[in-house]
Order: sequence, then structure tokens, then C-alpha cells
Amino acid sequence: MKVALIQFAPKLNRSNLQEVLGIIKQHHDSNVVVLPELALSGYMLQDKLFEDAWNVDELHELCSASVQCDIAIGAAMWDNGKVYNSALYFAQGKLVHIHHKNHLPTYGMFEEGRYFASGDEITSFETTNGRAAMVVCEDMWRPQTLASLADCDPDVIYILAASPARDFSDEGLLIERQWDALLKSCALLTHSYVVFVNRVGFEDGLGFWGGSRVITPLGQSEYTLALLDTEEKVVTLNHGLKKLQRYIVKHT
Repeated sequence: MKVALIQFAPKLNRSNLQEVLGIIKQHHDSNVVVLPELALSGYMLQDKLFEDAWNVDELHELCSASVQCDIAIGAAMWDNGKVYNSALYFAQGKLVHIHHKNHLPTYGMFEEGRYFASGDEITSFETTNGRAAMVVCEDMWRPQTLASLADCDPDVIYILAASPARDFSDEGLLIERQWDALLKSCALLTHSYVVFVNRVGFEDGLGFWGGSRVITPLGQSEYTLALLDTEEKVVTLNHGLKKLQRYIVKHT
């Protein structure tokens, strides 16, 4: 299974859709192309959110692109009169799954609860590349999310993020080390591949650190992308590792 990790810097406007379509075209021979949280919208939309959020019927070009390869992407989405921070999965010419971010950070530098509505569930869905689940950034910092993901029993968990860089030290970036520990715990507890795609770039004083990565069901970092810089990388996932991890758990 070939997965294209797209670590880029979305703009604060709707032009992201055309850039994304160009990127997907370049990776059409991958099984899945994965882009970050709010890749179609930019992060610091604030009051501009209600003007720039997308309706599902405006994303027909992504439906068409998904005939060639599956697409996992983040966007601000209208749904029943509310705007959500959402992760969307397109495949075989249609939108097959949408996850609305459950946990909206509204502290320190974050103001998501002021603008977005929150989702209330995490579910898995079938793809031609196995059972999948998706969550968005802050969702992963709640123990109930790990329990829900384990109950979903996915082969692959896609985590879309817009995590700002903070807490620099001589030992490196603390937020990166925290995320790495969290992602490895998620992989081990769910026996799933974890695909984490984080954005880069700057918006209104926030710098996003990238560092997208793939964690195997054995809790090992298999691929890691650059910090603080754009990068696109095609990686191969071995579904046999999920079966191996289950075997290890049952026999230890």
C-alpha cells in the first residue's frame, strides 16, 4: 500500500483547492494521498471562516480526482448550518467518510471553540486499502479517543494536524517528542498503522513544525519527514505487521 504524505503550507483562502488538485495529480499512482488539517482552508481563519468554509457539493473535483487514488484531507466544512473542522476521505469518485473534530482547543494560542462546532463520534470505514479511521489533531490528546479508535479496529489511522511549534530547547522541539510518544502509544494500543500528517508554514505569528511520520503497529517510527519545511514523501505500508502485532499480543 503506497501512501503519499503531503506536508505543505496552506494559504488562508480558497486557492488551496487548486494547489491540492495539482499535488494529487502528481501522486495519482499512490493508493492514498494524505494532506493536513484544514488543508483546504488555512488555520487562522477566525471571522473569515464562515465565508471560506466549504460545502460538500463544491468539492466535486476532489471526487473526480479520487477515481485515481484515495484522498484524506482536512477542511472547514458546512454541515446543517454549522461549520466543523473536518477530515474528509474521498475514494472511487465520491466522499465516503467525514469526521468532524471532536475536541476543539480553546486555550492559549487556540480559539477553535469560538468558531467551530464540535463533532461527537469516531467511526471506522471500509476502503479498498483496508479498514480506516480518521481524527484531527487535538482529538488525539484525549484518552477516550484512543479507546474509540481501539473499538473501531482499523488497519490504518489517519491523523491530520496543524500543530504549532513551541517549547524549543537544546534537546529539540518538545511538542515533537510529545507527539511521537502519543503516536507510538496509539499504534501499540490499537495494533494499527498510524499515519500522521502535520502542516508547515506561518500564519499570524504561528509557525507549524511539520515532522509528519508513519508509525508501525509495533510502535516503531518507519518514516519521518522534515521539521519546519515542506516535503512530499511516498511510503509503503505493510498490512502484515498488523497481523504480526495481534499475534504478539495474544502470545505474550
